[in-house]
Amino acid sequence: MAGTFSPVVGSLVWVEDPDAAWIDGEVLELNGDNIKVLCTSGKTVVVKASNVYPKDAEAPPCGVDDMTKLAYLHEPGVLDNLRSRYDINEIYTYTGNILIAVNPFCKLPHLYDNHMMAQYKGAAFGELSPHPFAVADAAYRLMINEGISQSILVSGESGAGKTESTKLLMRYLAYMGGRAAAEGRTVEQQVLEDVKKYKLGHPRTFHYLNQSKCFELDGVDDSKEYIETKRAMDIVGISSDEQEAIFRVVAAVLHLGNIEFAKGKEIDSSVPKDEKSRFHLNTAAELLMCDVKALEDSLCKRIIVTRDETITKWLDPDSAAVSRDALAKIVYSRLFDWLVDTINSSIGQDPESKYLIGVLDIYGFESFKTNSFEQFCINLTNEKLQQHFNQHVFKMEQEEYTKEEINWSYIEFVDNQDILDLIEKKPGGIIALLDEACMFPRSTHETFAQKLYQTFKNHKRFSKPKLSRTDFTICHYAGDVSRRI
Repeated sequence: MAGTFSPVVGSLVWVEDPDAAWIDGEVLELNGDNIKVLCTSGKTVVVKASNVYPKDAEAPPCGVDDMTKLAYLHEPGVLDNLRSRYDINEIYTYTGNILIAVNPFCKLPHLYDNHMMAQYKGAAFGELSPHPFAVADAAYRLMINEGISQSILVSGESGAGKTESTKLLMRYLAYMGGRAAAEGRTVEQQVLEDVKKYKLGHPRTFHYLNQSKCFELDGVDDSKEYIETKRAMDIVGISSDEQEAIFRVVAAVLHLGNIEFAKGKEIDSSVPKDEKSRFHLNTAAELLMCDVKALEDSLCKRIIVTRDETITKWLDPDSAAVSRDALAKIVYSRLFDWLVDTINSSIGQDPESKYLIGVLDIYGFESFKTNSFEQFCINLTNEKLQQHFNQHVFKMEQEEYTKEEINWSYIEFVDNQDILDLIEKKPGGIIALLDEACMFPRSTHETFAQKLYQTFKNHKRFSKPKLSRTDFTICHYAGDVSRRI
């Protein structure tokens, strides 16, 4: 877009800004490839003509509800429209049949009650304000009227609000199926009693809950959310004893995360660091109804079974912490799988039904200070979803325009096939090289890293951070992510 725009003196444009990402201004002078722009912030900047984007002077100050109505569909125009709508508490915006949601980080119950669901029931898509209920209703109507199964893809970075959007979609589909739940009341005392029972404290005191440094959200009543969760479990048929077990397991996982390790008496051994860690170890064992010593050994030791014997090997403090996290993950994963199976069995599916609506909600794109193999797999999945999105939104639409000989301007987009090839190509991709390395007993982190550096030294999506022997960086569609092998 920027490359095809030819500004003149007086043109309104967008230029990049280190603080605000993009800032608008007016062109003062043209000097070859350079343009002098007076920004609305008051400062004057000189930028390359190829790096400015046109601004729509006639765009409404409150934005448009469908971004296909924008005169210029480029990054600064899209972001400015979303911000304009967000400023007037409009968190949803369409781009054709795609719904963009901006996380308000607060509860907006008036947007999602039964009255609102009744408004969207049967309404033509785009007739009412953008809303997840409109997307769900459109999928439901297509399934019923055309006899075709539907899918709704919920995509976005981690923390963007995907799971909340998914819950809203499911709530509307349940409403259409006649399964809307009645409103309930909270019992503060019940929450306090349960917190005491599971020996829980403030979220900031638990390692697994304070990674984002965000403990409270305006308008979110955690006590109410807790009681509503229990009420939802009642509705889907999870018994009181099963609920007790669920919360015991969740509390145990939180206590596991607070166990720290120090060097033991043996070489390369580890023990719980202090009395605080002992408390969390004992509490986790009590909640999981297992022997404390057995739980400690499972964290601080590793058992290797060979053909002839069973070998017990001590783990150093760092390895014990990795073992702790692995146990917490597998316990939580098993609980999650059990919940999914139980809920699916409860709500049931008509064995005679021919069609369904699938709602996909996965982990969003992740980039942390320390990124593990888990983030590697999550981001690969998001790359594949991004390609699917590109295929449907850009490639297929533009091929259809060409086929029908419609006069249109080509929209440039980033094709991420090269990233997918870098990671999963067989042979030669990162995963294939990892499989190969795992087959050689003498392979180490360093030898595998050197293999990657040599294989992908000229790949534009792969780089080696300076002063590192085992780190590598992949340039994903959503940003660069570094990992330590």
